[in-house]
Amino acid sequence: MPIPSRAALVDHLVRTRIAGNVATPRDNNLSHYRKLANGDRHYWLGLELGERWRDEQDVLAVMAERCGVSDDPGHREGQDTIDPELTVDALERLAARLRKAAAGRERVLFATGHPGGLLDVHRRTADALRAAGCEIVRIPGGLMAEEGMVFQFAGVAVLERGATLWHTHSPAPMAAILDGLEHIGEPQPDLVVADHGWAGCAGQRGLDAVGYADSNDPALFIGEAEGTLQVTVPLDDHVTDPRFYDPMTEYLLDAAGLS
Repeated sequence: MPIPSRAALVDHLVRTRIAGNVATPRDNNLSHYRKLANGDRHYWLGLELGERWRDEQDVLAVMAERCGVSDDPGHREGQDTIDPELTVDALERLAARLRKAAAGRERVLFATGHPGGLLDVHRRTADALRAAGCEIVRIPGGLMAEEGMVFQFAGVAVLERGATLWHTHSPAPMAAILDGLEHIGEPQPDLVVADHGWAGCAGQRGLDAVGYADSNDPALFIGEAEGTLQVTVPLDDHVTDPRFYDPMTEYLLDAAGLS
């Protein structure tokens, strides 16, 4: 697949609704911002936000700045947006961190709570870093979390229940991995590339963490704003065809010098 230019990638993101007018409706976004502000830890994605984000409007302001949703508090229903330029800006920041990982031959852990959308994005990035000399962290066997098994598929940690890869926002699977590594005397990762609570948990534990997040998952954007996460890439994390992410991945790997 040819590597798209920035302009071509922006156009592709909008056409496939990875960014631009995304499928996640405005009322769903605002509901999640409100629940985060009200202290519902399900929406904290493994971060410890304390009392700092009790105002829903403060959450909305961060999401407008870092994700590109409408900043109008009176816009309560209908269409909401992700700014594709912010998506590409964040991909370039992520690429810079991947380039650093490759240069230092770092130990990198990949994980996803959205295997239906982002598994192959993570897999291809892991393959590229492995080829560049990085160690892709192998997680301990026998890990359990959220009534499922935590294991690796194509180098990416996932949650499995009943022979199905599971969509989860929970930080518990990442906590199981990091605790499991410590238990067997293995060092913690130099970098975690993930999403949802997998990324939030890693960042909260003080690890270098980068992640992908949708417009209704404000916690990781707050984590980047506070410096707990290094990069959060705004995108719709489950569009109709996972192949739609391929040009984005090509752009990311090329910008990181990993093509």
